[in-house]
Amino acid sequence: MYPKLLEYQNITIYTYAICIVFGTLLAILYTKWQTKKRLNLVLPNIFFYLIFITGYMGGKLFLFFERPIYYIQNPKNIFNIFSGGFVFYGSFICIIIFTFWYLKKHKITILPLMDILAITTTIVHAIGRMGCFFAGCCYGKPTNSIFGMSFPTTNSVTVHPTQLYEVFSILIIMGLLFIIRKNKKFDGQVFFSYIILYAIARSLLELFRGDLRGFVIQDYLSHSQFIAFIFISITAYLYLKLKSKTITI
Repeated sequence: MYPKLLEYQNITIYTYAICIVFGTLLAILYTKWQTKKRLNLVLPNIFFYLIFITGYMGGKLFLFFERPIYYIQNPKNIFNIFSGGFVFYGSFICIIIFTFWYLKKHKITILPLMDILAITTTIVHAIGRMGCFFAGCCYGKPTNSIFGMSFPTTNSVTVHPTQLYEVFSILIIMGLLFIIRKNKKFDGQVFFSYIILYAIARSLLELFRGDLRGFVIQDYLSHSQFIAFIFISITAYLYLKLKSKTITI
């Protein structure tokens, strides 16, 4: 893999970080373009800065939740959380909470913008997962299939490249979201469709994951699968209610 894109003396530029930065910049440009085009709205740069900070902190916070007993017993290692690792659902949950609060505070229509941000998320997420691939993290279980690859931390054992599986899944979801947006019947349809589609895809991908991560039921139900189940349940309910116009957000 290529965890380090550039290294010169004491300066190291990590490929994962570059992927995150590039994905974020591309997502910001897309969001600005779409909000101006579809909503005639110009979002201030501070909105994107705050989302980035919120997403970063949320992703790191959920690392603690994956191994709370370990960090409680080894409090000094809490600071190591910030040296590596990231939980997508942690970022996603915190960003949703922040975005709803921000839009409501500034009296901006919530669901139309969330429809735009749904596709925005697929952009930064797909590129970010490529960063995981280059870094050699988030790999899968051992396999003898033609898709098997070895990573630095798998000790020459070929495993499922689940990072690439997820990239392809996200790209498929992105394509579906564009189709849904073209034919959408109500505001929020793209956003809630994204949540359901990704939750299903992530739950299936977790079956192939082989790296160390947290479980709600050891070896059977991962944290991500548990969160995905909650998301599907709540989102499906809201989707049907919005479709029937029995609630407004």
